[in-house]
Amino acid sequence: MSKIMLTRRKLLVTGAAGASSLVLGGCDAFDFLSQNDSHARAVLEKANDLTYHAQRLLIRNGALAPEYSETEIRQGQRPNGSTDPQTNEYLTLKGNGFADYRLAVTGLVERPRSYSLAELRNMPSRTQITRHDCVEGWSCIAKWTGTALSRILDEAGLKPNARYVVFHCYDKYDDNAGAVPYYESCDLIDARHPQTILAYGLNGESLPVANGAPIRVRIERALGYKQPKYVHTIELVDSFAHMGRGKGGFWEDLGYDWYAGI
Repeated sequence: MSKIMLTRRKLLVTGAAGASSLVLGGCDAFDFLSQNDSHARAVLEKANDLTYHAQRLLIRNGALAPEYSETEIRQGQRPNGSTDPQTNEYLTLKGNGFADYRLAVTGLVERPRSYSLAELRNMPSRTQITRHDCVEGWSCIAKWTGTALSRILDEAGLKPNARYVVFHCYDKYDDNAGAVPYYESCDLIDARHPQTILAYGLNGESLPVANGAPIRVRIERALGYKQPKYVHTIELVDSFAHMGRGKGGFWEDLGYDWYAGI
């Protein structure tokens, strides 16, 4: 494990639980609690549930993540995790400037959809200057521009049993089973939050490959690993049982919290 550090949220959780020795590592090197430490895991899961329900109440009351002025952008958005996917499909898309890119909307929807990057850019957009908080402990303020995810969901029309939005990505990460495609998810409350966007612009320019081109998700009330990059498919589901290890995301399958609100 290359780094061991407490995040703001984990510090609060462990302090409240009286378990100050618990730590969470960074996105690139995972060495969380051992499988035998069931009591500590149970404490964190209860704290996570409390945070989840408290934030759900705040969001229903219209709470937004803080937004900043352009003068507070002090540096470029720091790339992290995978920064240049090497799958053949992605390399082909990158080679022609993503002209052939399509974002699919599938699963529990009434009208499956498919959007080109140009179509997404031609939709009404939202620009927001927000702070990215990484689980490794660093933060970065940047300006993001994109299409509201809620608009895409409305165009597709959700079936009554749809509960979660799953984002499937071009990048791959190594776990014990080898290289697997990255995926992440959120509930419908986060998906429909006004600051949740499919970002194609960063700091007034097209989104760079290192930061997730052509499309990355911004869920501004969550930690960085909930902001998947290189997204090619949005799938509406009623559970996570049929994907990965059933936890709702690549890092969650390895032990991270599914809900990572800030």
